[in-house]
Amino acid sequence: MSVNLKRIHHVAYRCKDAKETVEFYQRVMGMDFKLAIAENEVPSTKAPDPYMHVFLDAGMGNVLAFFELPNSPEMGRDGNTPEWVQHIAFEVEDMDALLAAKAHIEAEGLDVLGPVNHGIFKSIYFFDPNGHRLELAANTGTEEQMAELKRVARPMIEEWSQTKRAPKHAAWLHEQD
Repeated sequence: MSVNLKRIHHVAYRCKDAKETVEFYQRVMGMDFKLAIAENEVPSTKAPDPYMHVFLDAGMGNVLAFFELPNSPEMGRDGNTPEWVQHIAFEVEDMDALLAAKAHIEAEGLDVLGPVNHGIFKSIYFFDPNGHRLELAANTGTEEQMAELKRVARPMIEEWSQTKRAPKHAAWLHEQD
C-alpha cells in the first residue's frame, strides 16, 4: 500500500512577529487570515514553549502557516544555502496578473526582481518581513513542452546523480526570450 495524499494540508515557516506577518500577507498577497492557534506547551513534545501559529489561505485549499516563537533565539537562515534557493512560490493566473502584482508589490515599497524567464513560466521575486524569499509565477509553457520535460525527467536525474553537472536534455528552456 502506498500513501494516498489529498493535498498539502499546510506548510509552516517561522516568523519574527505573527501580527506583522499576517498583516503583510493580507495586504501584499491578498491572503485571508484563516485561524490562529496558541499554546504555552508544544502538543507533540510537551515542551514548555509558548507559540503563536497562524494560518493563511494561499488559494485552492492551500494553506501557508507561520510560528512565532518568543522564547527561542532570534531566527536566522541557513548560512550554507544560497538566499535564492529556499523560497515559497505562488502561481498567478497569467502574465497580466504577474505584471499587476509586481506593480502592487513595488507600490508597497518592496524591491522586486523580474520577471525572470524560466522557459515554461516567468517569475518575480521579493522578500517578506521575515526574510523569506517569495516568488510569483505565471505559467507560459505549452502542453508539448511539459510533456517533453516529463519525458526527460528520469534521464536528467540519473545523469545528474552521476556527474553533478547540468544535463542538456532541457537546455531549450534557457534558449528562449
